[in-house]
Amino acid sequence: MKKLVLITLMSLQTIAVSAQQDPYLWLEEVDGVKAMEFVKTNNTKTFDQLKKNAKYSQLYNQSLTIINSKARIVYPSVTGEYVYNFWQDDQHVRGIWRRMLKSNYDKGATQWETLLDVDALANKEGKKWVFHGATPLYPGNGLYLISLSNGGGDANEIREFDVRTQQFVPNGITFPEAKSNIQYVDENTLLVATDFGPGTLTTSGYPKNVKLWKRGTPLSEAKVLLEGDPTDVFNSGSVYRDNDKSYIIINKSLSFYTRKLYWYANQELRAIPLPEDAALEGIKFGKALVQLKSDWEINQKIYTQGSLLAIDFEGLMQGNFAIDVLFKPTAVESLESVVTTKKWVVINVLNNVKSEVFLLGKGKDKWYQTKINAPAFGTINIVSANRESDDFYFTFENFLEPTSLYEFSAQNTTPKKVQGLPAFFEADKYQVEQYMARSTDGKEVPYFIISSKSTVRNGKNPTLLYGYGGFEVSMQPFYSGAMGALWLEQGGIYVLANIRGGGEFGPAWHQAGLKEKRQIVYDDFTAIAKDLIQRNITSPEHLGIMGGSNGGLLMGVAFTQHPELYNAVVCQVPLLDMQRYNKLLAGASWMGEYGNPDLPEEWKYIQNYSPYQNVKKGMKYPEVFFMTSTRDDRVHPGHARKMAAKMQDMGYKIYYYENVEGGHGGSSTNEQRAQWNALQYTYLLEKLKSN
Repeated sequence: MKKLVLITLMSLQTIAVSAQQDPYLWLEEVDGVKAMEFVKTNNTKTFDQLKKNAKYSQLYNQSLTIINSKARIVYPSVTGEYVYNFWQDDQHVRGIWRRMLKSNYDKGATQWETLLDVDALANKEGKKWVFHGATPLYPGNGLYLISLSNGGGDANEIREFDVRTQQFVPNGITFPEAKSNIQYVDENTLLVATDFGPGTLTTSGYPKNVKLWKRGTPLSEAKVLLEGDPTDVFNSGSVYRDNDKSYIIINKSLSFYTRKLYWYANQELRAIPLPEDAALEGIKFGKALVQLKSDWEINQKIYTQGSLLAIDFEGLMQGNFAIDVLFKPTAVESLESVVTTKKWVVINVLNNVKSEVFLLGKGKDKWYQTKINAPAFGTINIVSANRESDDFYFTFENFLEPTSLYEFSAQNTTPKKVQGLPAFFEADKYQVEQYMARSTDGKEVPYFIISSKSTVRNGKNPTLLYGYGGFEVSMQPFYSGAMGALWLEQGGIYVLANIRGGGEFGPAWHQAGLKEKRQIVYDDFTAIAKDLIQRNITSPEHLGIMGGSNGGLLMGVAFTQHPELYNAVVCQVPLLDMQRYNKLLAGASWMGEYGNPDLPEEWKYIQNYSPYQNVKKGMKYPEVFFMTSTRDDRVHPGHARKMAAKMQDMGYKIYYYENVEGGHGGSSTNEQRAQWNALQYTYLLEKLKSN
C-alpha cells in the first residue's frame, strides 16, 4: 500500500512539474500586460488578413442587418398579468428591459413601458453592463432581482428593482459580483448562495454554502441551511411552487451530474431519498416530477433510464410512496424538457431529433396524455409558461422555416401563431436530408445536411460540419438567418452532427462518451466527416468544422487526430489544455464529464486526446481559427491563447480573435455579434471555396 501511495505521489508530482514547465502559462493571466499584447497583436493580424477579403464588409453588413432587424420575435416572459421582454437593436446597443400587459401583447401591441435602460446605466456608471435576467418575487409585478454582468461573464452583480417605481430599490437588496444563486422565498426572506468570503467557494469557483437570509439583518447572521464541501460543484437553493404551496429545496451538487437534494420545512433540513443522478424537474399536484438518468430499482421494480416519474412527495419523505410513469423512452425518443402550468405538466419529447409536445393531466385515479397539434419536423422550445394559468408560449423552427412563436391557451387548444421571423434567405432553393454514419464500434450516428437542391456531388462543395458532443446537450434543427445568408447563399453546405455525448437519444447517448469512453465522441465526429467525403458531397480540401466550448475541445481533437480530413477549423471559446482545465475558472465542475487529470489513472486516458498536449511539429494541420473572449469566466481564454502561441512557435499559421468582452457567448452587443459572424464566415469562404 505504501509503495502504491508513493507511486501515486510521484505521478502527481510529475504532472505538477510538467504544468510548471509549460512555457505559455503567462497567457493564463487574463489581463496581464504581456498576455494582452499577444491578444492585440494577433487580433490585428487576423483583422488585417480577413478584412482584405471583399466578402468581409458584405458579410458584416448582412449579419448586422439580420441581427438588428425590427422584425425579430419579441420573446415573452410572463409574470402575473404582464409580459416582460429584453430587447437590443441599433438604438439600444446594451438593451432595454420592458413590459406590457399580456392582454395587449396578445393583441399585437407595440407600445412598451421601459423599465431599465441598460445603455443609460452603463454610461452613467462607466461599466460595460450586460443584462443577465430578472428574478421576480412571486407572483410578480413588483420586486425583481436584476443580474448585471460587467463585460458579459458569468459572475453577476445583483440589485433589487421595483417595476412600479421603475428604479432600483433605495437601500434594497444588493450583492457584489459573484457567481451567485439568489431567490425570493417571500418579500423579506431570501435563499442566498454566493461568495460569503474566504473559504466559501468550491474548487469550481461557485458557492459552497446556502443560507436563509432575512431582509434588514446582517448577512453574516443568516441561517446556514447547507455548508457544503470544497469538492462540490455549485450548491444552491430553489423554491418549487405547486399552485399555492411552495417547497424550499436545497441542492448539494456532488458533481456536474450527481447531487443530494434536501427539503427545508419546519426549521429542519431533510434528505430527499432519490438516486443521486436523478433530476427533480418540478413538483405538481403534490407529486415530485423526477427524470431518471440511470435505471432505478425500487420496491422490487426497475424504472428505466430516461423515464419521467411522478412520486408522491410527502410519501417519498416518509418512505411509503407510489410511482406513476409519465414518460418512458424508446430507442428513438427522449425527454428534452419539462415545465408546469396551473393544471398541466408539459413535456417536450425528441423523436429522432424532432420535437413533439404533450400535455399530462392528473385525473382522479390516473394520469392522461394529450399531444399538442404543434408544427412537425423541427425544434420546439417552451419559451414561457405561466403557472397562474394554463397558457404558455413556444417556438417552432427548422433549418429552412424561420422561427415562429406560438401561444397555447386552455381556451383554444390549437396553438395560435403569434409572431414569426421573416425569411432571411430563399429557403425554397435548399433541402434537408438526414443520414447515418457508422462509427468505430458499429453504432449508427445521425446527422443533418442542408444543401442547395442543385448541388452536384462532385467532392468540391464547401461544407461546414458543426458538432458539440457533450453535457447531454442536444443538437437540434434550428433557423439561422446568418448561417443561411452568410454560408448557404455563398454556395456552402451545412452539416449538423448528432454525435454521442449529447442528449439526442437520452441519458445513455450522453453517458456513452463520459470520461474513459470519451474517444467514441470524437470517433463519431470523424465517422461523419468520412461519410461526407465517401458520399462525394465534399472532400478534405473543401471540408471545414466548427464548434464552441466543449465543441471547441472537439475541434481541437478533430484536427490533431485527423488533420488530413479538414482544411478549415473554427475553434470557439474552447477547452484545449486538458491537463490544467480543472484548475482554470469553472473547469473543476466538469470533471464528471472528462475525468480528473490530477489522478494518474484518469490522466492516462485524457492525455490521449488533449489537444494542447498532442499538437506536434511537422504536421499538415489546417490553418485553425481560434476565437475567444477576455471576459469569458467559464472557459478560460488561456486555452485558446496557449494553443495559438504554441502552434505559432511550431511554425504553423493560425488565425486568432479575442473579443475583449462578451463572456462565454463571445459577444455582448449586436455589432460584436456581426463582427464575430463576418470573421468566421470570411475565413471559411477563403479556405473552402470551390475552385
